Amino acid sequence: MAEKLSLRDYQRDLAERLRAAEATRVSSLLAVQIGDEGWLVDLTDAGEVIPVPALTTVPLTKPWFKGMANIRGNLFSVVDFPAFLGRGAVNVSEQSRLLLIGERFRTAAALLVDRSLGLRNPTQLKPVERGAEGAWLKAQYTDEEGRSWKELDLAQLVQQQEFLSVGA
Repeated sequence: MAEKLSLRDYQRDLAERLRAAEATRVSSLLAVQIGDEGWLVDLTDAGEVIPVPALTTVPLTKPWFKGMANIRGNLFSVVDFPAFLGRGAVNVSEQSRLLLIGERFRTAAALLVDRSLGLRNPTQLKPVERGAEGAWLKAQYTDEEGRSWKELDLAQLVQQQEFLSVGA
């Protein structure tokens, strides 16, 4: 016959198992190419990555603001992220992607990137000293092959006045 646990013992056991599961959970980072640079985005911040749909330009906006995209009936503002960083516009091709910013930021915005590179395991990245990219640069890393990666802080990016002011 199974041993009966008190409610207090059950709750304590459950709390310990949840803490253990959280400690062993490894988050993944989405890797994207921006020009010749590798950037990483925490999957919990990203919405989804999709092929570039038709874009409707908006007059009197900054050159890095590519316009609006209708994605499943929802309008998203599209920012050419490399152009926003001052690195030149994305040459839209079959490999180009829109990185939709997660719904939790309530922004309905998407970043146009050169291409998606898949997932990276943060345990395989070595932190290096952070550059002066801006408040939206969370960290910098190198991987086992020596490639440099910059981690994008979407929460900081969507709060920056520079990012929010698209009018020319």
